Amino acid sequence: MSDSGLAVLSIIIPLTPEETQQQYLLADLAAGSLDTEIIQSAQQSRANSLNAGAMQAIGQWLWFLHADSRVSQDNLRALEASLEQDPQRAALHYFDLGFEDSGPLLNSNALGANLRSRILCCPYGDQGFCISKTLFLALGGFPENRPYGEDLLFVWRAHQAAVPLQRIPSTLFTSSRKYQQQGWLKVTLLHQWCWLRLSLPELFKLILLRWRKR
Repeated sequence: MSDSGLAVLSIIIPLTPEETQQQYLLADLAAGSLDTEIIQSAQQSRANSLNAGAMQAIGQWLWFLHADSRVSQDNLRALEASLEQDPQRAALHYFDLGFEDSGPLLNSNALGANLRSRILCCPYGDQGFCISKTLFLALGGFPENRPYGEDLLFVWRAHQAAVPLQRIPSTLFTSSRKYQQQGWLKVTLLHQWCWLRLSLPELFKLILLRWRKR
């Protein structure tokens, strides 16, 4: 990333004990010649790992990447441009989603995820959230009291705090291994159920907050 007045960027990669995919991501980041901090964080849960990495970070921008993400030069250029458009560090930035080794089914999943992100403003963590550390802390970080969905709940926290979401016009690719291992239909239906189960109560909170401010 060029020296263009951007604050220091810290990259946070949450890990599980059996995770190995980060080696490819680290190679991508090395190829990008990034002079930035990279934190690999392994705690009790993904939320704990993300928050612990954020607390350790020295950068003023935090970029959260899943271990099985792949980063391209286009991603880096688009990220830099997006952050330059946010000089007040007031937004939550996210990428479009793509899957490696995808076919028609996974292409439809990616399309659905990107439409959900643009229309409903509900991206997921595998879309590479980037946010200022100050704003991240003000939002309370990722919720650690839920067994899943910490990324989606963090997005709802942003909505409830009137934090704008800023789409980065670049596709961040992630592994399709979960779909291959567990089956496309099972994973797809589970994601949709979890999205509805988590989002409906948070949407009600948002409506209530806005009604009280009228």
